Amino acid sequence: MLDSEIQKEVTDKYSLRGRVFHHIREDILNGRYGQNEELREITVAEELGVSRTPVREALRQLELEGLVNIIPNKGAYVTGITEKDVRDIYKIRSLLEGLCARWATAFISREQLEEMEENVYLFEFHEKKGNSEQLYELDTRFHQILYEASQCKIMEHMLKDYHHYVQRVRKFTLSSRERAHNTNLEHADIVNAIKEKDADLAEKLANKHILNALDNLEKYELDEILKVNGK
Repeated sequence: MLDSEIQKEVTDKYSLRGRVFHHIREDILNGRYGQNEELREITVAEELGVSRTPVREALRQLELEGLVNIIPNKGAYVTGITEKDVRDIYKIRSLLEGLCARWATAFISREQLEEMEENVYLFEFHEKKGNSEQLYELDTRFHQILYEASQCKIMEHMLKDYHHYVQRVRKFTLSSRERAHNTNLEHADIVNAIKEKDADLAEKLANKHILNALDNLEKYELDEILKVNGK
């Protein structure tokens, strides 16, 4: 049942309603729309060149995700991702990614392991060059491989969403040379543990990796990071 629901969502992404939903969600998550900003159906519809119906349906779906608050007879307002949401997501991710690494130890393919090792190598190269955009993409791909290697579609689906929800925070922290360097060292340790088939260590390291990222975030004012690019 869950697999069919996930497949439906993937298919829906390419429908008109799905495209409108993903477009608005991306604009919320990347900060184009600020917290508490009103999303006017007619304005969004005109911008996207669609009728108000798919926009209305998309806003209802976004409300279910907690990214939008619809107030009857008033309108739809951006809730977005708050400081508490970010902390909660990192704490949940720490547990799930630990489990993910444990399962990946048993199920990872040779090709996936080789791609993870190459990812670590490329990350080090771009870290030295100071290419923060490439670091963000490589970090995203590293975790995607880990999720896929767990062979648990439900967990993969959840973790990809959580990872995406905190994209602005991740981009900000990876722009720090120190955090970028430590991130790659932690990735390398996770890969080695998986390669050695040490499930206990892989789980511990993946869990600690996310908690380390959260600890690093506490150095900054999260509310200011979340306002980046916001209105």
